[in-house]
Amino acid sequence: MAKPFGFSYTQLGDGTVTITHRGRAAGTLRGSRAEKFLREVGAGDAQLVMARWTGAYKFGNERVARNHPRNR
Repeated sequence: MAKPFGFSYTQLGDGTVTITHRGRAAGTLRGSRAEKFLREVGAGDAQLVMARWTGAYKFGNERVARNHPRNR
C-alpha cells in the first residue's frame, strides 16, 4: 500500500483545524474532534492520520478488486 502524501493542516485561532489535500479543502474539524485530531497527528504519522480523518485511504476491498477478471 502506498503511503498517503499531499496532506497539510492549518490550526486557526479559534481552535478550528482545516485539512487540505494538494491545496484543496478536504475537511474542517472543530471543538473536541479538532483536539483529538491534533493529539493523533502529534503522536503518529501525520500524513496517514490526515488521510484517515478525511476518508481518503484504502477501504479494504482492494484485494477483491484486484482479483476481479476485469482488473487482470
